Amino acid sequence: MTTAVQPKARPSAHPHDDAPDTSAEFERIAELPDGPEKDALRKRVVEAWMPMAERLAGQYRNRGEALEDLRQVAALGLVKAVNRYDPGRGSAFESFAVPTVVGEIKRHFRDHLWGLHVPRRVQELRNRVRTAHRELSHSLDDRAPNIGEIADRTGLSEEDVRTGLAALESFTPLSLDAPLTGADDGYALVDTLGEQEPAFDRVVDRESVRSGLVRLPERERRILYMRFFCDMTQSRIAEQLGISQMHVSRLINRTCSNLCEQAMAEVS
Repeated sequence: MTTAVQPKARPSAHPHDDAPDTSAEFERIAELPDGPEKDALRKRVVEAWMPMAERLAGQYRNRGEALEDLRQVAALGLVKAVNRYDPGRGSAFESFAVPTVVGEIKRHFRDHLWGLHVPRRVQELRNRVRTAHRELSHSLDDRAPNIGEIADRTGLSEEDVRTGLAALESFTPLSLDAPLTGADDGYALVDTLGEQEPAFDRVVDRESVRSGLVRLPERERRILYMRFFCDMTQSRIAEQLGISQMHVSRLINRTCSNLCEQAMAEVS
């Protein structure tokens, strides 16, 4: 009958009081075949190390996520660490578990809390700038530090500091329905955005067929001009050219099809 894992005070090997000595349990886990006994022992090891995982989760409180959710994420990282740890490599479990748990927490922030997709480097700049900004705000008579002071504190360039400051708001992007600063008539951010200009597509279409129009015979070019630029009916065009309306219709359809095929061929 196995007993529950109890923390043991070993200051030289474990710098934290939430780091139990589970070396014997890990040796036993490595020897056991997959099955209920191995799973039960892993579960007891996870329970023994949960205080450490909760401590690590607590370091990320007040960053836009509930502490209980962070503890669950940390627990998931701890389970992964216990399952993947190989005592045969000679390293202490905590040196493997801490990066695993912290990495899981940071991944949670990156994947679930950022309102905008921000590159990892920018996220790291944000964290350094945020920490420096908070520390300097307490040591500069409660005034906000400037970019130069943050750069000196972090060792970053002023451009990197500006990037980090810009990323501070990326967790919660501003709603398009948010009223504009100083606007007292309900004018919102969405009212400042432009709309798609339908004439742009028309410009693209005209430029696509320009070269084909130049190569058309005079009669076909004249028919298209009267129909699409002068807005003349097919009957009136036929009357002016002395041909039948059916002939005009066939010429328009054939010419437009040829122009479309030529334009598509040039694009591809």
